Amino acid sequence: MKAYTTRVGGGPFPTELHDDIGERIRKIGAEFGSVTGRPRRTGWLDLPALRYAVRVNGLDALAPTKLDVLTGLDEVKVCVAYETSQGRTTDLPMGELDTVKPVYQSFPGWKQEPGEARKMADLPKEARAYLEFVETQAECPYILVSVGARRSETIVLRDPFALQ
Repeated sequence: MKAYTTRVGGGPFPTELHDDIGERIRKIGAEFGSVTGRPRRTGWLDLPALRYAVRVNGLDALAPTKLDVLTGLDEVKVCVAYETSQGRTTDLPMGELDTVKPVYQSFPGWKQEPGEARKMADLPKEARAYLEFVETQAECPYILVSVGARRSETIVLRDPFALQ
């Protein structure tokens, strides 16, 4: 999973950013189609969608990537729920995604580049708080955290190939 959300093509995308922040994430994250070069749509991380993906795919671990893309933002947001026609829900309202209003929780951003971090304690405290919140809310532990584009820019929390 990315530290933010992207989508290719049309369709509902409740957390999509139609502003300078969305454009900044697109450029820094190189969010362009590999074949067409078409810009991907970008938005804040969507926890109801992430929890849904964890549940329906039977995931036992997550590997957040592109944390470095969020570096330099004053504020980082996470969609924690939706306002729907039936009221607030923390579930993914599949039939209403085109009309829901995201409910966000905000986190302070961080300025320190995380690329040199090799353990969670090396990350800026704001980045750690963001990651810890997402992990808890996703109800699925992290196996590694990518903090940059290079293979070496990875915090390995548990060997993904070790037998459990």
